[in-house]
This record gives sequence, structure tokens and C-alpha cells, in this order.
Amino acid sequence: MNHLVAAAGIPAGEIICDSAGTNSYHIGQPPDRRMQAASKARGLPTEGKARAFTAADFEAFDLILAMDNENYHGIKKLDPQGKYADKVKMMCFYASRHSDKEVPDPYYGGDAGFDYVIDLLLDACGGLLDEVKK
Repeated sequence: MNHLVAAAGIPAGEIICDSAGTNSYHIGQPPDRRMQAASKARGLPTEGKARAFTAADFEAFDLILAMDNENYHGIKKLDPQGKYADKVKMMCFYASRHSDKEVPDPYYGGDAGFDYVIDLLLDACGGLLDEVKK
């Protein structure tokens, strides 16, 4: 998403994107080496380190996107009163060229899974950026 925002000429800081997991796996680690390789092959930068989603993120961000149903429900558990329910959506909601309802986890598959996830995320992030620009 950050790559698409920059490519659209949107000034730095106008749209702030972050990534967080709902489990404590890989906290502090960089993106998976296979995702880094797939991203690099497309000229997409990978940056940051894994962190866990926290309840404070509901206040910090206008929109919270879940990659899959497990993450969606994990996020919702941190908001038991549903105060932020309107902020939580599925990433694939914004995809226009893919019919997936969830972003598949490529971790236990081959390199092609990482390429597919990038295609799906570029589609969904492009749709989201179009909506944000409106």
C-alpha cells in the first residue's frame, strides 16, 4: 500500500499505513525471506518488523484490514463492545480482479504462493486507494 500511495504522488504522511499480526509469531523479525524475494523481483520495497495488533490501534487508525477470518475475529476480540466495528473490514473487500474472500497464507507453500499474495494485495490495495482518493 505504501508503494502505491507514493506512486500516486500522495505526500508522505497524508496516508499512514502499518502492518500488525494478531499472534505473537515473528515479533521483531523482518518480512519472510520469500516475501522479500518476491517483492524485490517486482521492484517493491519490504520494510519494517513484525509487531502485534493492540487495542490502541483502534484509535490510531481510521481503517483496520484483516487478511483472513482468523485475524478478523482476533481483531474483533480486542473490541468486545463493538465500539470500532465499523473500522474493521476484510482486505479482499477492496479487490476487483480477484474473487478471494481471504488472503491466503503462503508460509507453508512454495514461492508461487508469495507471488499470488502480492498480486492479490496489489489488487486490493489499488481498490482501497481508489476509494480513499474519492
